[in-house]
Amino acid sequence: MRQVKAKKFLGQHFLKDLDIARRIADTVDVCPDLPVLEVGPGMGVMTQFLMRKPRGLKVVELDYESVEYLRRVYPDFEDNIIEDDFLKMHLENVFGGPFVLTGNYPYNISSQIFFKMLDYKDLIPCCTGMIQREMAERLAARPGTKAMGIISVLVQLWYDVEYCFTVPPTVFNPPPKVQSAVIIMRRNSRVDAGCDVGLLTRIVKQAFQQRRKMLRGSLRGLMPAGHEFGSLRPEQLGVEDFIRLANDIGGAVRAEKNRSDALKNC
Repeated sequence: MRQVKAKKFLGQHFLKDLDIARRIADTVDVCPDLPVLEVGPGMGVMTQFLMRKPRGLKVVELDYESVEYLRRVYPDFEDNIIEDDFLKMHLENVFGGPFVLTGNYPYNISSQIFFKMLDYKDLIPCCTGMIQREMAERLAARPGTKAMGIISVLVQLWYDVEYCFTVPPTVFNPPPKVQSAVIIMRRNSRVDAGCDVGLLTRIVKQAFQQRRKMLRGSLRGLMPAGHEFGSLRPEQLGVEDFIRLANDIGGAVRAEKNRSDALKNC
């Protein structure tokens, strides 16, 4: 049967190593009782192992050639093949409840996939799969490391991230120019951010967009004077530090507003 040709504009690199495909498929077992949604199945190298598990499975694929291939190879699975753009989907309609997200994610949209995961964090208690190693290192980064960044903080606010193993370029067709890695993300026990999430997101983005600066410089005009984090750089702070910073800044903003309102009423 004719193989699907990888399309560069879709960021496709088809995994050809069956052992690695099986190992990635097995990562969904961290949440054994939930159905699985696989993103970007391609020619089904992971799908064939996911189908053997006693649980619901659907796949979403944007590439029409891959969809046609899957329909020919797995005719009994046709009703579970969704031809759509994952980034535009309403995920609450896929299973009608929580599910595990997995896939050999296209590298060019992996960050967008994980930000969408955050939008549906209450529906996705587990997310696993393969991504570019640099992205995996950022997701799993610890404070004090260069990999710590915006996505590190915003994902770790809601998920515990495990870097599982590294995958070489040679197991793909065509081989990417970078190494890949497999990760597992599990929802943590946090039910509330403990701060204004919008303000936290603004602070994290503003701080890391000027990551070479100390926080008192990158957050000038936001950070209260004499704040203990002022002499640090953003990668030195963990999630809890950013939560505390958001609460301090939020408190200072509210206090200034109250003073301004009081003066207006005098």
